[in-house]
Amino acid sequence: MKILIIGAHGHVGQLTTKLLADQGNQVYGGIRDTAQNDEIKTLGGIPVTYDLLGSVADMTKTIADIKPDAIVFTAGSGGHGGQSGTLNIDLDGAVKTMEAAQQAAVKRFIMVSAFGTGDREFWANSSIRGYYVAKYYADQWLQLRTNLQYTILRPGMLTNDEPTGEINLSGATTGDLTVTRADVAAVIAAVLDNSQTIGEIYTFVNGDEPIDEAF
Repeated sequence: MKILIIGAHGHVGQLTTKLLADQGNQVYGGIRDTAQNDEIKTLGGIPVTYDLLGSVADMTKTIADIKPDAIVFTAGSGGHGGQSGTLNIDLDGAVKTMEAAQQAAVKRFIMVSAFGTGDREFWANSSIRGYYVAKYYADQWLQLRTNLQYTILRPGMLTNDEPTGEINLSGATTGDLTVTRADVAAVIAAVLDNSQTIGEIYTFVNGDEPIDEAF
């Protein structure tokens, strides 16, 4: 497949770029800072300038030039820029990318969201409520305002531990609610070309079900 990863320089983005490239896919790494080009190349990706603060027209041109089979949105402000950064990247940047994808006639769209995004009561117990609000409405826009063939992934608290290759899709809300970033990348790869996952939302943490069998 030809895949465009938005946020390719992030932790999950880098792992996903390398994994998908190693699997033989043609992976374009969307990044804003061209100083990161060499890192994307080292991972096996093709760097492409993609500014989430830019215009929908510019995004559309970039996507149309690549003509990807799918887009993976794994970008995030990471808390930088406060609430403004969260709104501009996690919400508006995501929505603009959806609009650009549609205008460029791309259908498949993988959204990396977050555990608890669909539960307002969960937000109330979080110190990053604004982040969940942004993620919630980006997910809502994807589901209700686009015709994209989406899959929404809501991983638990991310860790840098070694991959386990196993997850829990049961929607557990207690216990260990963590998942390794490498396992998130593996889930992205597993759902990407799986038509049965279109229109689905998956909340997951590490567990005892092999990722290859979970979907």
